[in-house]
Amino acid sequence: MARDCTTDGRMVEDSRLSKDSKPYKDSRPWIIKYLPKSTAEIVGQDASVAELKQYIVGYRSMAKKAAFIYGPSGSGKTCSVYSIAAELGFEVVEVNASDFRNQDRIRSIIGSASKQMPLFAKGKVILVDEVDGLSGTKDRGALQSLAKVMAESSFPLVMTAMDPYQQKLSSIRTKCRLISYSSLSYTSIYKRLVLISGYENIAFDEVALKTLARRAGGDMRAAINDLQTLSSHNGSLVREDLESLSEREQKESLPNALVRILKTTDPKIALGALDNIDEDMDTVRLWIDENLPYEYTSPEDLARAYDYMSKADVFSRRIRRWQHWRFMVYINAFLTAGIAVSKDKKKTEFVHYRQSMRPLRIWQAKMKYAKRLSIAEKIAARTHTSLKRTVKDTLPYVQHIISIGGRMSDAIIEGYDLDKDEVSWIRKSQ
Repeated sequence: MARDCTTDGRMVEDSRLSKDSKPYKDSRPWIIKYLPKSTAEIVGQDASVAELKQYIVGYRSMAKKAAFIYGPSGSGKTCSVYSIAAELGFEVVEVNASDFRNQDRIRSIIGSASKQMPLFAKGKVILVDEVDGLSGTKDRGALQSLAKVMAESSFPLVMTAMDPYQQKLSSIRTKCRLISYSSLSYTSIYKRLVLISGYENIAFDEVALKTLARRAGGDMRAAINDLQTLSSHNGSLVREDLESLSEREQKESLPNALVRILKTTDPKIALGALDNIDEDMDTVRLWIDENLPYEYTSPEDLARAYDYMSKADVFSRRIRRWQHWRFMVYINAFLTAGIAVSKDKKKTEFVHYRQSMRPLRIWQAKMKYAKRLSIAEKIAARTHTSLKRTVKDTLPYVQHIISIGGRMSDAIIEGYDLDKDEVSWIRKSQ
């Protein structure tokens, strides 16, 4: 029996290979063929998997009767449930929430599954995948019905989503144990691709395989699919093969385009800099805004360049207001030729262009606000107060008391049913 090595060096049995044979040649997708057989094979999520297993094992003693696992696509949420169930000898009943869009179907399918004993397994795990696919308006009653099933289920119920802090999920989120899955590092993905390449006898260029892992954006499933697609013809992977993945890779990188804008004073060269860029103008504008001060050190040059950027912003607002898309030609001209001719002379020193961190900061602020609303919703429900009033008046006092600690803090945490992540957020926010 061949053995598989995980990213932390642990060895696990792998039934896909015998001692001297080649891998089985079957037509199954590799994401199915190489699904993790145990939790030891799930990479990069040790703490989350351990917490989920603890919930499933100790389900009957848990205060919250459902687990809500969330994180980016391809991070291992669904396969974690199956791996844990396999180790415990449990049956998995999987349903996709978007396929059961009304309360009657949820009650008849998920509800009945939550009460019937399994025939051949020790226990059962009910997996409701992609619960964020339910609509808060079109699927009215579905989420309330799901919340009722959660409360009455005789077996652990696990839900998955990418973002649990959507407003429509508030009615079930507060009743669940939240477990976060992080985006996988490219090194974890690369090591898994190396193992699969060995099983499939794929000759690969190391740089090409690492590039493939990076471009997956933390999505293990996408990386494995890409590897199978690119290597299926010749049984190999070289750098030239990556050119066929044009959907996920820009035809020309933005840093290269910025060189043609910021390092020239010729408007004709700059004007075509964005012709082969598969990015919207808002993204381009963020990149230019981030790197302009590093390239244009003269205050006069910088002022002229930002004047052209402001003109581009004016036309962008006109497009949003009037839908006059012919104005795009002016935006392109201002962001390329306009900025290029703003300087008296080009800078000869090398400048490392970096991506703007503004979208990340906006996302972080949004997630922080969503966490605050989630806590406020619990307090509002128990104090019979509006959410707006709770955020403004009650929550600051709760934050202050919990940050101090003591018996009153413990009473508030228990009374408002705040989980450890929410308590941790409150203490950090003070």
